[in-house]
Amino acid sequence: MSIARRGTPGRVGRVGLLFGGPSNEHEVSLVSARGVAAALRQTSLEWFPLAVTAEGCWLSPQRSMEILESDDRQATSAADDSRLVFAPGSEGDPVRLIDDRGAQSVIELDVVFPLIHGWGGEDGRLQGMLDWCGIRCVGSGLLGSAVGMDKAIARRLFESAGLDVGPWVELRADEIDAEAIRRVTSRLPAPWFVKPACGGSSIGIRKVEHASELDDALRYAASFDDKILVELGLTAREIECAVLGNETPRCADAIGEIHASAAFYDYEAKYESGDSRLDIPADLPVEVASRLRDAAIRAYRVLGLTGYARVDFLVEPDFGHLWVNEVNTLPGFTPISMFPKLWEASGLAYPALIEELVRLAR
Repeated sequence: MSIARRGTPGRVGRVGLLFGGPSNEHEVSLVSARGVAAALRQTSLEWFPLAVTAEGCWLSPQRSMEILESDDRQATSAADDSRLVFAPGSEGDPVRLIDDRGAQSVIELDVVFPLIHGWGGEDGRLQGMLDWCGIRCVGSGLLGSAVGMDKAIARRLFESAGLDVGPWVELRADEIDAEAIRRVTSRLPAPWFVKPACGGSSIGIRKVEHASELDDALRYAASFDDKILVELGLTAREIECAVLGNETPRCADAIGEIHASAAFYDYEAKYESGDSRLDIPADLPVEVASRLRDAAIRAYRVLGLTGYARVDFLVEPDFGHLWVNEVNTLPGFTPISMFPKLWEASGLAYPALIEELVRLAR
């Protein structure tokens, strides 16, 4: 049984740009939102911002706009600001956002463009709530978002579909002991990448060169998630593809390559140092680029994704293996983010990309 979508059929309606949130990627979300807001101002779409504090409070559009137009790194409420709550109406009616002080109708909401990276916004929780309320959502729904967020489940699905993934081991946070470390070292030679199964922006990841360092790295990753992935540290190029669409997804012609300034593309290399380099388009043989685009679309379909996603690969220097590393169902829209850059290099300007993403919302 499908849930009826609210609002007038064929009409985009009012778009809520949702950002901030409770995850440790809160600051990245604000930067993404400022980029998308700048693009939205160049479209004819009717939109308004909705900031969510780190504590989970939804702020008024007025306060949210103040945050967008500032240099603030956190979405915080002003002393006299009200909070918002959802008020779903009857079937076919738009959802209203209600002022929590006097139950006064604030605004009607038809579509949400979520930019809450990480926990709570990228893992299906938000998407499930919006679906239950009948609100269209930019990007993948509950299942696609949840599966895309969990790297262990995604990898099993990739393997079952015949996609190439690098060697890896999964551990639970409650089984970190000498035996678990022996499991890792007996299956995978050093070096290793240790990471939380669910997470983004390279938060919680460590590169480990020696077995004596594994225990600390595993416990560090376990502080972010109950499941941990240990991956073989492959000698490979970091390649990214951008996919767009629902039933008939397409991949951007331009493919990107990351040249990290550190041992790997960690949080600091992405957002703080400014020393990493992005090559768009990546220097790849035509045949390899075609294989990557095909694999990106296959990975997108295997996870049942809709709207858009970035598909990340590790590519052997001799192109023998094109390993699917992970899929990001809510890629960044910061000034250095690959997803919008790849589409712009492929002829789809930033404002037109945002319009298409909203049109694809379901």
